[in-house]
Amino acid sequence: MPQLRIALAQVNSTVGDLAGNAQLHVDWARKAVEAGAHVVVFPEMSLTGYPVEDLTLRATFAQGSRQAVDDLARRLAEAGCGDLLAYVGYLDLDEVGPRDAAAALYGGEVVGRQFKHHLPNYGVFDEHRYFKPGQTLDVLRLHGLDIGMVICEDIWQDGGPVSALGKAGVDLVVSPNASPYERSKDDVRLPLAARRAAEAGAPLVYANLVGGQDDLVFDGDSFVVGADGELRARAPQFTEHLLVVDLDLPAGGHGAEGSFGGLAVRRRTLSTSPVPEYEPVPAPISEPLSEEAEVWSALVVGLRDYVHKNGFRSVTFGFSGGIDSAVSAALAVDALGRDAVYGVSMPSAYSSKHSRSDAAELARRLGCHFRTEPIEDMVRVYVDRLKLAGTGLAEENIQARVRGMLLMALSNLDGHLVLATGNKTELAVGYSTIYGDAVGGFAPIKDVFKTYVWELARWRNAEAEKRGEMPPIPENSISKPPSAELRPGQLDTDSLPDYPLLDDILDDYVEGDRGYADLLAAGFDAETIDRVIRMVDRAEYKRRQYPIGTKITFKAFGRDRRLPITNGWREGDQRG
Repeated sequence: MPQLRIALAQVNSTVGDLAGNAQLHVDWARKAVEAGAHVVVFPEMSLTGYPVEDLTLRATFAQGSRQAVDDLARRLAEAGCGDLLAYVGYLDLDEVGPRDAAAALYGGEVVGRQFKHHLPNYGVFDEHRYFKPGQTLDVLRLHGLDIGMVICEDIWQDGGPVSALGKAGVDLVVSPNASPYERSKDDVRLPLAARRAAEAGAPLVYANLVGGQDDLVFDGDSFVVGADGELRARAPQFTEHLLVVDLDLPAGGHGAEGSFGGLAVRRRTLSTSPVPEYEPVPAPISEPLSEEAEVWSALVVGLRDYVHKNGFRSVTFGFSGGIDSAVSAALAVDALGRDAVYGVSMPSAYSSKHSRSDAAELARRLGCHFRTEPIEDMVRVYVDRLKLAGTGLAEENIQARVRGMLLMALSNLDGHLVLATGNKTELAVGYSTIYGDAVGGFAPIKDVFKTYVWELARWRNAEAEKRGEMPPIPENSISKPPSAELRPGQLDTDSLPDYPLLDDILDDYVEGDRGYADLLAAGFDAETIDRVIRMVDRAEYKRRQYPIGTKITFKAFGRDRRLPITNGWREGDQRG
């Protein structure tokens, strides 16, 4: 049977950096040629980065993108990659409008252009706002084999391009993707791709983007499945990688053009001579990460790329001695290195001895920078001047806001990016102080529920022990009852239900969009349901002002869950 060596270039693009991304493509195409590949597949919109959001609407950017892909075809030929068929994702613009496109580059030319057909408009996606759908499919014959292409969402929807290619007949389907990470997504993605390969009657090559873009992170995890649905090769997650796969493909002698399911199939022959027979290399199949390792990697990559791609060199935030700041610190060191992390302990009159010692111990274990800046005198000035003593919340929040002001001053002074260390549970119920612990430019655990923060801490410590390293997170930070320490003897449970119960309710109400009656039917106490729902609904204005953070769940605040701030609907009032 005819052979073909395919390379999947799992690369980390930067949105808007056309020159840098073009060079990235040249570098990885060279690696593909050195590996003996005949075809290289880059991810969706790899030349522009993804998602480009309202850059799509700037004609100058779209025109620059199209020019960049034309120039890239020439550059690849000049770099000795002219005999390599390269599929490259980019932004196109024609008389109809902007297009989510992929170009096929060969011999110094653009030999095919195809536009995404299915445009997702759910969750984090807003593609109907930006793109016009494509209605044509370019099938290219290389070394006597017919190669079709589908772009990302085109494999997630029934019918459309995959079905059309199956009816028209192809020997291989390549699929450039920019599929954002969320927990357990691969449990759905791989079986779906296997079904689509069977539908097309041909192996499917799935090349996915990797890296962070604002609050999204892409996990890579590129793979190849056979027409029989079997996994043939798989790339590692959360790292740039070139996956090289040899395929034996029975040439089907396809030749039909025309309309299939409303899509026009066009064919072009690039070469007809089969590849001379060669010895195939074993196809690597990387083991998927455990759930905790996967989430930790996503948070590390999301933080790392946000910091580096936005030109920061270091981060700073409060080391409180609690679990959230401890996990954030361990993530930051894993992402950026210990020399780029600057922890600040800011004890007040109510800070316990253990919170101070736990913060110092965290810094010692991590080996990062650490300083102590007591805030008691600064707080007293505000309290005395505004007569806040004994006012409760107003006095408590002054402490948080003084800390926020101090961190922002250090940011201005030394150029650090300030991190907010709040978790998803706190954000859901509004258990944070605007301009206090909510200050910062990025929130690394914003989409992590409190109970899972503890799980990640235990997992990270256990991983360190497996490697013979010191666990980064002090045990006392994990085991002690959480407290904001803004008044004597304060505990989180003074204001909130126990976290396991609270997270169970939030998982249903926030992630599942379940109403009051559904929560009641699930066995939750009516008074607790009402209390939690009201806290969540009232806190929308706080969430809108919170820094962005890496999305890891199905329904992240901001990207996925977008409710009006001014809102007269109260779920708890709909009890009948």
